[in-house]
Amino acid sequence: MHTEHIDPNGGNHLDNLCLSCSSCNLSKATATSARDSETGKEIALFNPRIQAWQEHFEWIDDGLRLRGKTAVGRVTIVRLKMNQQRVLRARRNWITAGTHPPDIPST
Repeated sequence: MHTEHIDPNGGNHLDNLCLSCSSCNLSKATATSARDSETGKEIALFNPRIQAWQEHFEWIDDGLRLRGKTAVGRVTIVRLKMNQQRVLRARRNWITAGTHPPDIPST
């Protein structure tokens, strides 16, 4: 896991840090927003410190893929490449092992 800076200019305060897989962290780079293909608007990426995962994302295809339920979810999935083939291969293995999809607690 990588330690991700939610806001790349926000410093090393705990409220600006979260764990991230290396693929997501490297795909995000210094981005804090992305253009939504459905609306054409620039949308802030998901912030796990202040937003609830289940409001913006859902597992589809028996946990293989993520779908964005909101513009925030959609742009985050695309920018972080959360459904790229190598990630899907890993998820397939986790599903087979019975460790995926994870339980996401309700807030």
